[in-house]
Amino acid sequence: MAHDDDEIIPRLGRIRSRGSSKRAKRYLQRVLRAIALAGGRPRGGSPRPKSGFQGNRIGRGAGVGRVLASRDRYAAFRARRVVVKTRIVKMAGKGLDAARVHLRYIQRDGVTREGRPGELYDSERDRTDGKAFLEPSDGDRHQFRFIVTPEDGAEYDDLKDLTRRLMQRAEQDLGTKLEWVAVDHYNTGHPHTHIVIRGKDETGRDLVIAREYLTHGLRERASELVSLDLGPRTDRDIEERLTNEVSQERFTTIDRSLQRAADESGRLEVAALAPSASEDARFQHALRMGRLRTLERLDLAEEREPGSWQLSPEMEPTLRRLGERGDIIKALHREMAREGRTRGAAEYAIYDPTDKNVPPRLVGRVVARGLSDEIQDQHYLIVDGIDGRTHWIGIGRGDATEPTPEGAIIAVSPRSIEPRAVDRAVAEIASANQGYYSVDLHLRHDTTASQEFAETHVRRLEAMRRARAGVERHPDGTWLIAPDHLERAAAYERGQARTQPVTVETLSALPLARQLATEGATWLDHDLAAEVPVAARDAGFGHEVRAALTQRRQWLVEQGLAREEQNRTIYRRDFLVVLRRRELARVATQLSGELGLAYAEPRPGERVAGVYRRRIDLASGRFALIEKSREFTLVPWRPVLERNLGKPVEGMVRGDTISWTLGRRRGGPSL
Repeated sequence: MAHDDDEIIPRLGRIRSRGSSKRAKRYLQRVLRAIALAGGRPRGGSPRPKSGFQGNRIGRGAGVGRVLASRDRYAAFRARRVVVKTRIVKMAGKGLDAARVHLRYIQRDGVTREGRPGELYDSERDRTDGKAFLEPSDGDRHQFRFIVTPEDGAEYDDLKDLTRRLMQRAEQDLGTKLEWVAVDHYNTGHPHTHIVIRGKDETGRDLVIAREYLTHGLRERASELVSLDLGPRTDRDIEERLTNEVSQERFTTIDRSLQRAADESGRLEVAALAPSASEDARFQHALRMGRLRTLERLDLAEEREPGSWQLSPEMEPTLRRLGERGDIIKALHREMAREGRTRGAAEYAIYDPTDKNVPPRLVGRVVARGLSDEIQDQHYLIVDGIDGRTHWIGIGRGDATEPTPEGAIIAVSPRSIEPRAVDRAVAEIASANQGYYSVDLHLRHDTTASQEFAETHVRRLEAMRRARAGVERHPDGTWLIAPDHLERAAAYERGQARTQPVTVETLSALPLARQLATEGATWLDHDLAAEVPVAARDAGFGHEVRAALTQRRQWLVEQGLAREEQNRTIYRRDFLVVLRRRELARVATQLSGELGLAYAEPRPGERVAGVYRRRIDLASGRFALIEKSREFTLVPWRPVLERNLGKPVEGMVRGDTISWTLGRRRGGPSL
């Protein structure tokens, strides 16, 4: 074929070099390898898998993850087991604040063997600063969090060396240096390590780790290191673990093998499990048959005819729930033993907000707060109830419920997932006004409503707007309401219930013992003054509450705030107000000397304005310190004020409550 004189045919490589077939072959191999990692195929090659593009092949460590995931099954069986939980956290929005909270929480008190706070460390230092680690992360896209739990972690005196070697192997696998910090925890049955990795590689680009490496690679690397330190599992180790699994009420490796041997309908023929001549095969067969008998006892398997079994389709989820329940009961035993209290097995209960038999309001004392799922930030409370039972209560995400100190008296209620009265009022007013809602429209529609009452509806719409629940606010303060607003409100409540399945109300931040003779309107006083007192059972914490009420009643008589008449106790009509004023006067005097400001007592109908400085927990409740130029005041506190710490706030005092106005006065959120 003749070429045009003006045509230029470029040749890649050095000047005057004719090229090297060997070098070209190496380059071609690199290209083909890159195509394979991306899930593609070269022209004329084998067809792409039917699943099409495989995103889990993208990212650092993709090839390593596949190699480790396909390890020899026998070698994996001998290897020491390590559980690795992984979470990728987005840093956009309030992600950096959440990362700070996470670091503080994993360094909390009581996580070391000696019960001291945990200490951050990195690749070189045994103590490092979490603030210095997070500062460069401002603007990062994401962050990786791992929990590494060696099954034999108790064999290690210190997990730091294991963690550092693991991160060195990870850096080799991923081909980049990693910025990380870690904390070791010894406060559970299995010592474990929390590792936080910054989402940037050594060049400053986003660190993208292949899914295969996150799900298999890191776990296998950790297993290799533990097996190297402690040696592979012996036949006796394996036999003991499998034998213990036969009677366990949790999902086990034997259950997984039974599922593999069964057909799609769950039918299992014993002939498929028939042992061969080897001793190991006969041992495995005996384990499976023993496990089938355990599952039969749990109504999760049935022998339809000799040699033919039917596995329940609910076998795996039921066993996993039973395993979680067992872990919860252990946590209850552990915390109550730490308190020096004992309870019978019948006195432990797991609070299920979806159970219709759950009481609408559970009152009790906080024994402990902890993490049920540290990687997903799922928290729980252990509450010693006045019903005489000790309850484990899942409260959802940690930041959804305010801190609850041990010893505090709280009330727990299931979160409603139905539209609220405010939602129905908004829908009604919008329907009468061509789909629009505002405070002015509300006041015209309902002439009996007050400005403050109408603004409570705006607060609800603001919350739904922030959650992108299908409401739209116009610049003039009006709201566009969809015809299906009630359905959207119900969907919003269901979403909130997933984050916060229960509502936790702090009745008193003061422990019961400190309420007996304190000068303030305590929770005990409110119960004594109530028309229907709490129904405290004469057992457990309920017995303590009954005794405390008797002592508090006698103290009120001694203070002249109550008197005994004909086996009855008559209380002064204003004794709660008197106690509250006495406590506020005492605390205000202390704060006045501390701040160098005069105290101004708020009066009903008075507007309070100033800078919110801090929350103060008293026997009479929680109060907000509002500071002005020359004076300060104490008013009832509400959680929403914490978003305005150090900022100007304004509100109207109404009896023992206050209606806050934050932001815009008309059509904006007031609280």
